[in-house]
Amino acid sequence: MAAAAAEGGGSGGGAVYDPSYVPDSVKTFVAHMYRHVRDKNVYEIHQMYEGGFQRLSDRLFRDAPWPAAEAVSPYCDGDHVFLLLYRELWYRHAYARASSSSSSSAPLTAGQRAESWANYCDLFSVVLHGVVNMQLPNQWLWDMVDEFVYQFQSFCQYRAKLKNKSDDELHQLKQFDKAWNVYGVLNYLQALVEKSMIAQILEREKEGLEQFTATDGYDYQGGSNVLKMLGYYSMIGLLRIHCLLGDYRTGLKCLAPIDLNQQGVYTIVIGSHISAIYHYGFANLMMCRYAEAIREFNKILLYILKYKQYHQKSPQYDQILKKNEQMYALLAVCLSLCPQHNLIDENVSTQLKEKYNDKMTKMQRFDEEAYAAYDELFSYACPKFITPSPPALDQPLTNYNQDAYRLQLKLFLYEVKQQQLLSGIRSYLKLYSTITIAKLAQYMEVDEATLRSILMTYKHKMHAVDNNGKIVSSADFDFYIKEDVIHVMESKPIKRHGDYFLRQILKFEEMIGELEKVQFD
Repeated sequence: MAAAAAEGGGSGGGAVYDPSYVPDSVKTFVAHMYRHVRDKNVYEIHQMYEGGFQRLSDRLFRDAPWPAAEAVSPYCDGDHVFLLLYRELWYRHAYARASSSSSSSAPLTAGQRAESWANYCDLFSVVLHGVVNMQLPNQWLWDMVDEFVYQFQSFCQYRAKLKNKSDDELHQLKQFDKAWNVYGVLNYLQALVEKSMIAQILEREKEGLEQFTATDGYDYQGGSNVLKMLGYYSMIGLLRIHCLLGDYRTGLKCLAPIDLNQQGVYTIVIGSHISAIYHYGFANLMMCRYAEAIREFNKILLYILKYKQYHQKSPQYDQILKKNEQMYALLAVCLSLCPQHNLIDENVSTQLKEKYNDKMTKMQRFDEEAYAAYDELFSYACPKFITPSPPALDQPLTNYNQDAYRLQLKLFLYEVKQQQLLSGIRSYLKLYSTITIAKLAQYMEVDEATLRSILMTYKHKMHAVDNNGKIVSSADFDFYIKEDVIHVMESKPIKRHGDYFLRQILKFEEMIGELEKVQFD
């Protein structure tokens, strides 16, 4: 580990880096941050975390790590918990530098990744088993959980690329084979959920016996919000990990205590808001609950459309834009498999057509080009799936980092192929209110027994079990058979007159505002 050898030379070339050297601005930063943490001054901590840390990183440590924790220890009275927090930031900065395309930093070694894992273990152990009397900003606590899951994902991808690993790298993988173990990662997140009793807190809040959302998760009675909020965000972290593993049902079960139909603490930090809805929507897509996925993607895409300009200076802005594009791709997939356009807002629909109208037209056909379009959009928008088991290093070395992705893609395309086989029956039924089985069988060039089988399959495919165990329909019409006659009932879209008038009112207000500006100019 190394730091800038001169106050202004962190990003310059030719400088000698020394992990024990602490620039004056870093001494001031650490001393002030420590004082604010000790005083539970959440506002000042947030300002230093979101602003000060980022500015110092850009100015002094673009091409070098921050000073070692041991070097800054004198400026925070050697406080053990504060130094764990400092190391968490140190490793996060190191990961960001290693993954940055503009940085010349070498990739992190297995040893460095294992050190970061050990620091998270120590930090979470203090939260779970010690006495933590801090108030930290929700943004930092969310980033902590998010980074923990990201580093686990990164380590799984790193150790799955064995082909060009050096002997030293392979030796380190053997040496640190217990680091980032999938059971350890899941156990820590689950322990934070259970110890915080967050599920019970949210349940009591529904009954009016607790205030959690109203206080944004903070404790104004002199206590700490750290365990409670880490437990809350860990539910989203568990959803993400189970999506990476392909266990969508368990992931949705982990998120169940959070009511996505209500404004919640998860919406305060835009990163947690997007992550929760992205993984929730993707899990529902993979479980064929297309209507539910469409509803949630529509809500978050409308939110981003309205408010993304307020996050332009945020360090997460690029990630917001990337996830925004991925969710439009997933929405295009969902609407192609389950064409319920009445579930999406007019503004989202306009954006979707601009981005993916050609792709959606292709996906409506029954040929290889449609299949390729589904493949392309899924591959672009899906999470980076992982294989959690450690590699067999005593066998011929190969790369298997794409195996989990290929398996999920195969399962998805298999479902698409089944849906495409049923598209023909849908197009016929949309044309009629009643039609005999004999006539429809004749049109489709199949016998009546085969047609009955296709109709039953369509019924099955267009229904799914929701999170409450109820069977819900994803189709935009329904049908029943009586005396060999098919009766089709098309669901009428609900006209949202209120939404239309609200949109027009907002447009007029914007126009009036622009005219007033012109008048005063």
